[in-house]
Amino acid sequence: MAIKFQYNKIALQQLDKQLKVRIRALPTIKNKESALRMEVKKAKTMANELEIKLNAGMKMYDSMAGLWNEFDRELLSVDDVTLSTKKIAGVKIPVLEEIIFSVKKYSLFDSPEWFPDGIAILKNLASIAIERELFFVKTGLLEHARRKTTQKVNLYEKVQIPGFEEAILKIKRFMEDEENLSKSSQKIVKNRQAMEVEA
Repeated sequence: MAIKFQYNKIALQQLDKQLKVRIRALPTIKNKESALRMEVKKAKTMANELEIKLNAGMKMYDSMAGLWNEFDRELLSVDDVTLSTKKIAGVKIPVLEEIIFSVKKYSLFDSPEWFPDGIAILKNLASIAIERELFFVKTGLLEHARRKTTQKVNLYEKVQIPGFEEAILKIKRFMEDEENLSKSSQKIVKNRQAMEVEA
């Protein structure tokens, strides 16, 4: 990225100011990136653990597949999932507060005696599945923010800071050359005037 500038003191001051802003901001952005990287890792780990837990829970009840055919699928439903938000390194992340289930009324006498246990099992598995999905969403949000932050770190480190430093150096050299030319032209004028006085 070529930085546009003029060869004067005002441009030099502006570039210097922008360079200092980026140099001061860089450690903060790097800290944010490492914090996000750590949070992404935690969220992925938690999502994987919940995935394993859900699969293990489902496998545990595979042997009872025949019984589940008797189960009325409309007995249990998820009415609402209450979420709140939490900021992690400046990124808003959803946090599971509560899962509200509704259980349709059924006859305890006419239904198999395992129905209450079946409802409890389904509530548990549904809770794990919902929490797992939330961690997948959380991972996606954090990963996106981490990528953006990494891009910003790279932009500052590899493009803008070296670009500003190079532009400042060019302006300083130009101004030094201009000053040297001015001094040497003054010497030439003095020498001519001295020669004219002698002649």
